[in-house]
Amino acid sequence: MNTRLCILLILLSLSISIVDGLLHSLMVLRLSFCTELEVPHFFCELDQVIKLACSDTLFNNILVYVVTSMLGGVPLLGIIYSYIKIVSSILRISSSGGKHKAFSTCGSPLSVVSLFYGTAFGVYISSAYTDSTRKTAIASLMYIVVPQMLNPFIYSLRNRDMKEALRKLIRTSPFL
Repeated sequence: MNTRLCILLILLSLSISIVDGLLHSLMVLRLSFCTELEVPHFFCELDQVIKLACSDTLFNNILVYVVTSMLGGVPLLGIIYSYIKIVSSILRISSSGGKHKAFSTCGSPLSVVSLFYGTAFGVYISSAYTDSTRKTAIASLMYIVVPQMLNPFIYSLRNRDMKEALRKLIRTSPFL
């Protein structure tokens, strides 16, 4: 990938994020809130803030679902398409050892993507049907914190030196 294309992709990603954040911030500013309210999460998730509003939130809810569908759905479709292409390429490999190695390489990133999208989808769907703030907060934690924590482990565990260091740590640790 050339430098110019890489910079354009970064600027596009940054621009979309800024416009999305600004759009939702401006939409929340038009809402009125009752006094003495607390967001029952460890961060102000947009859906939970909208639930606390005393004014009509129909337009905000529609906007959240439309924007989330576009900004979450389009990348998800791209990921699904790329994994379909990867699987079809792997299936064309003649040796079973090569297939196994290729599938094991793809398994970890796919599990992180599944964890992220599965819990994010669950949070937004369940928040429409349930008022269990504890379950919603745990699910939010799963899609905000856990995938980002797993990425360095997934990509470093492919390295032989990291695998060997982890094996030594497990063997010498009295707790493991």
